[in-house]
Amino acid sequence: MHGVSDELLGTFAPIVLYWAYSGIYMMLGSMESYRLHSKKDEDEKNLVPKKDVVIGVLLQQAVQAIVATILFAVTGSDCESAQAQQISFVVLGRQFFVAMMALDTWQYFMHRYMHHNKFLYRHIHSQHHRLIVPYAFGALYNHPLEGVLLDTVGGALAFLVSGMSPVTSIFFFSFATIKTVDDHCGLWLPGNPFQLFFKNNSAYHDIHHQLYGSKYNYSQPFFVMWDRILGTYLPYKIEKRMEGGLKARPVKVCK
Repeated sequence: MHGVSDELLGTFAPIVLYWAYSGIYMMLGSMESYRLHSKKDEDEKNLVPKKDVVIGVLLQQAVQAIVATILFAVTGSDCESAQAQQISFVVLGRQFFVAMMALDTWQYFMHRYMHHNKFLYRHIHSQHHRLIVPYAFGALYNHPLEGVLLDTVGGALAFLVSGMSPVTSIFFFSFATIKTVDDHCGLWLPGNPFQLFFKNNSAYHDIHHQLYGSKYNYSQPFFVMWDRILGTYLPYKIEKRMEGGLKARPVKVCK
């Protein structure tokens, strides 16, 4: 794209996609038969007004944009090297996989620690759990410090460890953003590729947002590997609610 650098696109494309993809889900939010919670529960059980959620997300995105700008400026870019890497799908696939693993690993252990440390949970991570009934544009609603530690630092590590170029980062962080929004959408839609191909999906994360699930399903945003390895995986089944719609129910007793 003429006049727009890869670094600029890598910084702002995920932000634009966040609100665009969230907007699609907001338009689909009235599809009661596919909701994991009723609209009434969303309005009554959540502990924060939506306008505050919007402000909180915009604040986090502003911080992410600043960090991304600094990161691109410090690492620089070798155009010839970047072009050579784009030719090889093997290299791109490896970079994507390494970045996904790095981001998942960082977020699992940081996320779990924020639940186990009472001070951090009470004063920081509990802000995200004010959304007992998740919805799409609340995906990045966090305490500012959590946004920096989990998402911004995690993203920077994924970028550096994978060795991806700025142009590759456009696709990776756009994909990660859409995936995160999808995980918080509150809908279980037939044919949704994220829900078909990823065990870590909207129902999986919905379990974590419920009171009985706060000790389980810490993994985000891609795989469930660390939950399975470390015994924090809580399987579930999708059932119909008597009043209409769907719900994710654990298939074992929570301790």
